[in-house]
Amino acid sequence: MSKYKSIDLFAGIGGIRIGFDNAFGDSIETVFVSEWDENAQKTYKANFHDDFEIAGDITKINEKDIPAFDICLAGFPCQAFSLAGKKQGFDDDYKGTCRGTLFLDVARICEYHKPKVIFCENVKGLLIHDKGRTFKIITKTFEDLGYKVFYKVLNSKDFGVPQNRERIYVVAFRNDIAPDSFDFPEKTDDTKRLWDIKEEKPVPAKYYLSDVYLDTLKKHKARHEAKGNGFGYEIRDWSDIAGAVVCGGMGRERNLVIDKRQKELTPTTHIKGNINKEGIRKMTPREWARLQGFSDDYVLPVADVHLYKQFGNSVTVNVVESVAKRIREVLENGNEV
Repeated sequence: MSKYKSIDLFAGIGGIRIGFDNAFGDSIETVFVSEWDENAQKTYKANFHDDFEIAGDITKINEKDIPAFDICLAGFPCQAFSLAGKKQGFDDDYKGTCRGTLFLDVARICEYHKPKVIFCENVKGLLIHDKGRTFKIITKTFEDLGYKVFYKVLNSKDFGVPQNRERIYVVAFRNDIAPDSFDFPEKTDDTKRLWDIKEEKPVPAKYYLSDVYLDTLKKHKARHEAKGNGFGYEIRDWSDIAGAVVCGGMGRERNLVIDKRQKELTPTTHIKGNINKEGIRKMTPREWARLQGFSDDYVLPVADVHLYKQFGNSVTVNVVESVAKRIREVLENGNEV
């Protein structure tokens, strides 16, 4: 029997779960998963073989139908929060202030089940969204439910992957087992560079930019530079680190690399013009997986366009694992009742 039961909400492709599985080993068991995106579900199912189905839209799931659990994993989407009743401010309960947001469902489920720990990851900007009011509502909601909240912004580049990715990590312990303080992990490894995640073999021609597209990117960047803006594509040196991988074209265009190993540059997809002669290419989905700390045995079963979105939306496994180890220490050091 596993010591701890966990649920994986807004599961994506399971990055948070992997981090906790790595940290807790056989002591943790996932008993419920929710993810509405069908392509993310396909990737999740290819890598986790649960004896239950992935639940879809969390807003339509009754909290009573979710099995009992000890740890809630919730990388809830970073959509803008709808703050109803602003004039009443924080006198309102969470049902009045967070109406229409998916965070409400985390609160609803945890209010019913009262897990020992709630773990959330989100964009750093959540701290300052709506002048800090949004984050204040989130922390107050957990506190009102009977939890002590700790949070910190951590950067993936400090945890063994060459990616500059700042995210906020929130850990809430139920009051009866909450420690006086919680020490988030310090830097473990900031030495990794892009050559550490580089594909071992020449990558297919389809990852190389066409000369027409590259010319478009150069002109776009020049226009912005003329206005004093820093927008536009970026070519990363293999001795450097990547910018944050995000879903959407800019995540790829701001993380281009030069790789001249592929000599067969006949286009295999419909492109305008020819493949560029400078060796400029996108990183591959496998390279993005490595940037996010996913091991090479992680299966990539869907089309590239979906994989880029999935890894851009995912978490850095290494960071989650480091935080999860600290959570496990608290649970196993006599604070648990």
